[in-house]
Amino acid sequence: MKTRQARIGDKGRGNSLLRQDLAKTAPVATGKASVAQEAAGKNAPPSTAYIVVDSKKCSGCTSCMLACSLVNEGEQNLSLARIQITQTSFGRFPDDISIQQCRQCVVASCVEACPVNALFIDPENGNIRRIDRAKCKEYQIKSNGCQKCNEACSHRPHMSLWNHEKQIATKCDLCVDARYWGEKGGPEGKQACVEICPMKAIKLVKETPPQMGNQGYDVNLRNQHWGYIGLTTT
Repeated sequence: MKTRQARIGDKGRGNSLLRQDLAKTAPVATGKASVAQEAAGKNAPPSTAYIVVDSKKCSGCTSCMLACSLVNEGEQNLSLARIQITQTSFGRFPDDISIQQCRQCVVASCVEACPVNALFIDPENGNIRRIDRAKCKEYQIKSNGCQKCNEACSHRPHMSLWNHEKQIATKCDLCVDARYWGEKGGPEGKQACVEICPMKAIKLVKETPPQMGNQGYDVNLRNQHWGYIGLTTT
């Protein structure tokens, strides 16, 4: 994965500030399945919490990805991260980066697609969409890896991920089942990506975002101070 070198500031003004320079001065911020709820379609209750990001504020450091894979899978592996940063060496700010995180979709196609209800809506944890790892693993052995949840996810990269080493599907559950982290996760707890981001470009919100692409999920988390260093505040 290439490190992004795009310069930040007003186009045409020749500002030499790099995204990586922002991270140098930013403050560094230092989860068991329950009974599945069968309602999975349009009548399913929405999640009570969502992860939103600000791709214009992101420095591309991938700290969120490494933290995510570490607390959930026990290893720092970008491929296993449940939040994904995509960078391009040919793009210019602000189009040189995109961030994809699980939407906790109101109409969760991954939940609907699972043939054994291993993906479920968890009423005990704010209706988040999550995976029963034991049930998923059991079915993967029988089906030789169905991956129907991956196929059903409309986002790219898919936010229902496939762990090829453990032969199991994974997805963001807001760290409610982060087995390698000593913090309480879920809608009322902490999320590793939010805590680790040095740019404060990731946030947990309680209001349901618009369910149209990135609208409502890639938002403005900047304040007026970002304008002082040449970064757009709009």
